[in-house]
Amino acid sequence: MTDVNKTVQKWHASFKKGTDFDSWGQLVEAIDEYQILARQLQKEVQASNSSDFTEEQKKTLGKIATCLEMRSTSLQNAQSKEEFNLEDLKKLETIIKNILTFNKEFPFDVQPVPLRKILAPGEEENLEMEEDEDAAAGAGATDAFLQRAPVSQGTLLPRLPSEPGMTLLTLKIEKIGLKDAGQCIDPYMTVSVKDMNGVDVNPAQDTPVASRKEDTYIHFGVDVEIQRHVEKLPKGAAIFFEFKHYKPKKRFTSTKCFAFMEMDEVKPGPIVIELYKKPTDFKRKKLHLLTKKPLFLHLHQTLHKDS
Repeated sequence: MTDVNKTVQKWHASFKKGTDFDSWGQLVEAIDEYQILARQLQKEVQASNSSDFTEEQKKTLGKIATCLEMRSTSLQNAQSKEEFNLEDLKKLETIIKNILTFNKEFPFDVQPVPLRKILAPGEEENLEMEEDEDAAAGAGATDAFLQRAPVSQGTLLPRLPSEPGMTLLTLKIEKIGLKDAGQCIDPYMTVSVKDMNGVDVNPAQDTPVASRKEDTYIHFGVDVEIQRHVEKLPKGAAIFFEFKHYKPKKRFTSTKCFAFMEMDEVKPGPIVIELYKKPTDFKRKKLHLLTKKPLFLHLHQTLHKDS
C-alpha cells in the first residue's frame, strides 16, 4: 500500500472513530477526534510541497475539515449558529474514504476552512481571533449548506407481530409544551431506543409533521410502535424523543430539545416527561433542563400482551 493510501486509510479510521463516539453520546471524545482530523486535513491542504493530492482534492479535504469543525462547534455550544448534525456528517464518510477517486459535487455548500497557522501540540489557540477570521472569510457561506429534507410523511413502522407471553408498547405522542411553540416550522419527533451506552437498540422513527399548534403546545396525536418486545429490551435502556424543527434562515432541520423515559416508567396510561437542552445525551450523563418553566412532553402508553 502506498503512503498516500495509508494516509487516507488513517483519515477514514479517525472519521469513523469520531462518528462512533458521536452516535454513542461520547461528545467530548467525538469533539477531540473531529478536531484532530480537521487539523490533519488542513495541514495537507496547506502543504505547498505536497503532490499527493490534486488541487480539487485538497479543496474537498478543506470542505470536509469545515464540516468537522462545524459539527464540533454544534456539540460544544447548543446555541451555535453553525449547526451540523451527525446524519449529515456521516454522508462524508464515503468521500473521505474514496478521496483519490471522488469526482462528484460536494453535498454541502460550504467553503474550505480559511488558511491559518497549524499549531503544534500544546500551543494555545486564539479562538476569538480565529472566529473573526472565519466570519470575515466565510460570512454567509454556511447559511445554505443543507437542502431541506421532506419529513411530512414520517418513517413510522407498524406494530410487530405478537408473541405468547410477550408485551408490545405503543406510545402515543400527544403534545409538547414550548414557550415559542407557534414559531416552530414543520415540527416532528424522532423516537429511538438506546441502551445504557447510547447505542441504538431499534431503528429510529420519525413522526409526521405535527398536526397543529395551540398556545404553548404543539399537538401530534400520533402512535409510535416500539420495535422490540418490552421483555427483550436491554437492562438500562431508554426511549428518546428528539423534537426537531425547520430553520428557514439556515435552511436545515435542527434538534431543539429532547426527552426520554426509562424502562421503570413503562406502564399503561398517561405520562408527562421533562424536556432537556440539546445536544441529545443518549448516555444520560450530563442533563440540563430546557427551562425552569413547567413545559413537558405528554405521552400515553398502551401495553399489548398476548397471553
